[in-house]
Amino acid sequence: MRLKGQKILVIGAGRSGIAASNFLSQKGAQVELTDIKSRREFEAGLEASLNEGIKLTLGSYPSIDPGSYGMIVPSPGVPLKILPIVKAKEFGIPVIGELELAYQFAGSPIIAITGTNGKTTTTTLTGEIFKAAGYRTLVAGNIGFPLIGEVEKYSAGDIVVAEVSSFQLETTASFRPQVGAVLNITPDHFDRHVDMEGYTAAKAKIFGKQTKQDYTVLNFDDPLTKNLASICPGSVIFFSRLHKLTRGVFVQDNWIVIRWAEKSHPVLPVSELGIPGPHNLENAMAAAACCWVRGAGVDVLARVLSDFKGVAHRLEFVAEIDGISYINDSKGTNPDATIKALQSYSRPIVLIAGGRNKGNSFNELSVLIREKAKAVVLIGESAGDIKEAVENRGGPEVYLAGTLPEAIGTASRIARRGDVVLLSPACASWDMFKNYEERGDLFKQAVMGLKEARRNDEDQKLT
Repeated sequence: MRLKGQKILVIGAGRSGIAASNFLSQKGAQVELTDIKSRREFEAGLEASLNEGIKLTLGSYPSIDPGSYGMIVPSPGVPLKILPIVKAKEFGIPVIGELELAYQFAGSPIIAITGTNGKTTTTTLTGEIFKAAGYRTLVAGNIGFPLIGEVEKYSAGDIVVAEVSSFQLETTASFRPQVGAVLNITPDHFDRHVDMEGYTAAKAKIFGKQTKQDYTVLNFDDPLTKNLASICPGSVIFFSRLHKLTRGVFVQDNWIVIRWAEKSHPVLPVSELGIPGPHNLENAMAAAACCWVRGAGVDVLARVLSDFKGVAHRLEFVAEIDGISYINDSKGTNPDATIKALQSYSRPIVLIAGGRNKGNSFNELSVLIREKAKAVVLIGESAGDIKEAVENRGGPEVYLAGTLPEAIGTASRIARRGDVVLLSPACASWDMFKNYEERGDLFKQAVMGLKEARRNDEDQKLT
């Protein structure tokens, strides 16, 4: 890919856009970084994070004319229906995302992981397995570290494990991971992909350019994902929590087992997994499949699957206060993720949910809320919609809160010893927070503040 001297427009001045702009600038391109947000909407230091010579256009997009730019690079969060991208396509100007750009310069094998839920856990776990197997490993992508900023530091003997989203996959052209995994496909991002067909098509781009030498890891238990096998050009490896497979990773007699070349390889008992919940069993099996086809042995798989305790903001234990467990699942940004979180606990749950809806229905979630939750505390834009769905199902008492700390205070008063206070919003965070990390960090901060207050109360009683 020739970049030197090219005039390139990068759209979106977030982490991905900044990383792409700096990379392109280092390659000798004339880079303009633009964002529809005004300068005051950005934190201080934006200009300092950019290489010298990068033009910054904020508050409006530059006009796109024939020949005005040699390439357009939209950040993942930028809708593809905005005028500059529509015009670029009309004039035949290439539109590629940061993921495709990184792939063009990658010297290492890429293991790419997508799915509606479980991406971050599976990607992190896969990276840990490869590291334990002795590979120099990069874990990046949608997980928080743009691939483009690191990919050239890794060579053919190393491994790149990339979490990739449907937004990133939409703007790929030749992206071809040696191993591509689709964990599950459930309704999400209809505000962008319109319907399940569009969403599934975006996810399927993870394996669209693969060849017979490549592997595609698919969830046998998820109908939409299972059916993708018929259009996979690579070798399909299934994983299943519910069925015994002739080839793949599955559960047999409460053990995780790999069936390969007509031989069975027991890995470890399900009870010894370091992360809780049926969905995390699926994540573990997917990670095992990704690593097995690249040569990781049973001993390494068993050790890491046992030792791995999960990732921040995904069923993350924060504290126990007065016998009540506080769990941070801020990464649960859609109803299906919250359903999986609720299914992970047998104890009574006080659920904290709400935020910005991404075009999803809360009806299925409300069924499980009625079964698993003793109360629900709601925040954010979608509080009314979730409240209506829960009440229509004859669910538990619903409380409304103006802020997350207020919601935690309400939940702590409702919960009793042995209960779980679970933040699993079923919604995006953008109505109240910059991202789900900020939301989860505030939850942890508020919970630890509550713990400190309780400790002070106890100290005063003693004196």
